[in-house]
Amino acid sequence: MTDSCPAAERDRILVAQLHGTAKRHAQWRELTEAEHAAAVGELTELAGGRADLLAEVAGVMEGFSDGRLGEALVRQAAALCRAAGADPEAIGEWAEEGRRRAAAAGRPPFLDARRGPRQPPS
Repeated sequence: MTDSCPAAERDRILVAQLHGTAKRHAQWRELTEAEHAAAVGELTELAGGRADLLAEVAGVMEGFSDGRLGEALVRQAAALCRAAGADPEAIGEWAEEGRRRAAAAGRPPFLDARRGPRQPPS
């Protein structure tokens, strides 16, 4: 990232990096102490004190995964963000945003008013 990159864009990039890092460390089993420490250390360093962005990642993950396949894996990734210093007071609002995004993902795409509803492939 360069200094010419707007702050909002830098935040979006960092959120994506935090999300990917947390998901990469999550496993379908309990992490060993060494794995947990390595994951939390990497997230803490990457976040650079941005507890707000760690909270965003944790909350969106938790909210989006509610009742979905893979929820346990995503919750473990979110727990790593919490352990890395996510702001606990902000997570709830971000979880609500995750639920909103999950609901939106389940809706059909917008209609193109010029062509009418999209038709499924034949």
